[in-house]
Amino acid sequence: MADLPQGEPVPESGELPHPDVSQGFAAYVHIPFCALRCGYCDFNTYTNLNFGLGAGVADYHESLAREIKLSSRVLTTNNVRPLLTSVFFGGGTPTMLRAGQLAHVLSDLTRTFGIQPGSEVTTEANPESVTRESLSELAAAGFTRVSFGMQSAVPHVLEILDRTHTPGQVELAVGWAREAGLDVSLDLIYGVPGESEEDWATSLRAAIALEPDHISAYALTVEPATKMGAQVRRAEIELPDPDVQAARYEQADDAFTTAGYRWYEISNWARPGHACYHNLAYWRGANWWGYGPGAHSHINGTRMWNVKHPLAYANKLALGVTPAVGREILSARERAEEAIMLGIRLAEGIPVPTNVEPRVIAELIADGLVVPASAFAGRLILTRRGRLLADTVTRELWN
Repeated sequence: MADLPQGEPVPESGELPHPDVSQGFAAYVHIPFCALRCGYCDFNTYTNLNFGLGAGVADYHESLAREIKLSSRVLTTNNVRPLLTSVFFGGGTPTMLRAGQLAHVLSDLTRTFGIQPGSEVTTEANPESVTRESLSELAAAGFTRVSFGMQSAVPHVLEILDRTHTPGQVELAVGWAREAGLDVSLDLIYGVPGESEEDWATSLRAAIALEPDHISAYALTVEPATKMGAQVRRAEIELPDPDVQAARYEQADDAFTTAGYRWYEISNWARPGHACYHNLAYWRGANWWGYGPGAHSHINGTRMWNVKHPLAYANKLALGVTPAVGREILSARERAEEAIMLGIRLAEGIPVPTNVEPRVIAELIADGLVVPASAFAGRLILTRRGRLLADTVTRELWN
């Protein structure tokens, strides 16, 4: 797992320099438990399901309740209780907790802050970690959306990824979610060692056939500290080829577009009206509070992050102090650069930065990286080639 960044200490109270979120904020809830750690996973997750008091699947929700209470003290300014704009349970595998526990956490959040009418409430889930009954219970509790980690529809690709479900389980889980009235998103991974073009086409066809509202497709990234990273070092598998991954992306974009999905962020496609509002909040630089071990928050230009281990997290909260162990206060320049880096990923694009020379914009147009008509009108929107080279575009705009 990646190390936490360095930063300045956080007051034990969790006090922030600019805590006013009276316009609303998003909540991310990290559930760090998994039945099995996938070979490519570099997230802050654990297969040990009981680290101690407040740090196991049976009572972890009690530690989250303490952080929710602490965040209320920090974020309630001038006696104004801010409203939640969206809630997203991620992990790990959030559905390792019982549906009733997840419902309890959601109830704590909405009772403490309130939630804007019609807000999106999502949980991630592995297809084998849900039942018809659990999804129905989540919908009744106020969840509106479920995001399933499908990854692939091809057994040998799932095996390489250490995924435990069979392709048929995804179809069952999606059907149960639909019965419960939940919106459905599917996550796919491409560029897996040993995955052929036809394998990827099979996964695309299978995902589209399930008619989800939203699809995410991510290029496989192999981190050094993962099981897959060790396999690469031992030459048991080869790193994904960047050119192959680019071709897989174009293949996916063609398939999704033909099926009526539209890209709204580089790795995300949705039917009209079904973009993930919570993730849009990240890319638009909105405020959010991340609950749970290793979770990150952003409040009015201050980024902070919690201690990573579940027991250390639970112990700090039991003592009544913030679990945040570091923070950074972004300068105006850093915030402007971050707005470029995140915003350029969106289909809506960004205004042409005022400090960027016309020569740079002309070069981006000439290289086929931004849409010419939009650029001439003062807005930078990536072409498909630009999406594949988004980091290059960002560097050009920064320089």
